[in-house]
Amino acid sequence: MPEDLVQLSTGTEEGPFEPKIVAFFCNWCTYLAADLAGTSRFKYAPNIRVIRLMCSGRVDPQFILDAFAKGADGVLIGGCHPGDCHYQEGNYKTYRRMEVLKHMLRDFGIEEDRFRLEWISAAEGDKVRTVVNDMVEKVRALGPLDVQVPEEVFSEEVPA
Repeated sequence: MPEDLVQLSTGTEEGPFEPKIVAFFCNWCTYLAADLAGTSRFKYAPNIRVIRLMCSGRVDPQFILDAFAKGADGVLIGGCHPGDCHYQEGNYKTYRRMEVLKHMLRDFGIEEDRFRLEWISAAEGDKVRTVVNDMVEKVRALGPLDVQVPEEVFSEEVPA
C-alpha cells in the first residue's frame, strides 16, 4: 500500500461537505495529463490526492479497499487507453480486476459512483478536469462515506 494513504482524517466539518478522493494515476498517461491540466491552468476541484504509479496495472484492489477503509469518499483510477499501455497489457489487467472489484464494492454497500476507472492519454488535460469535476460533484451529492472499520483490522498482517 502506498505510504501516501496513511489516514484521511474526517475532521470537523464547518460548511458543506467536501469529498476526499484518492486518485491512482498511471505515470505515462494520466499523470502527465494532470500535469498538462495544471500547466494549461485548467481549473478543477482540489479534492483529489494523486498517487502516481508506473502503470494502472499495478493498482492492487486492496489499495482501493484500504483507501475507502481509511476515509476516502471516492477512488479514481486513471490509465493509458487500451492498446496504448507502455507495459503492453497493464490496462487490460486493470480493467478485469476493477470489474470484479465493482461487484465487491456493491456487496459492501459502497455506491458505484464512488469508484471510477478512466482511460486518459497524456494529451487529454481537459479530460482530467472534466473527469475530476464530474466525480467530485457525484460524490458530493452522495455525501460522506460511512464505513466503520475496526482498528484491529489494520493492526495485523494477513498471512499470504
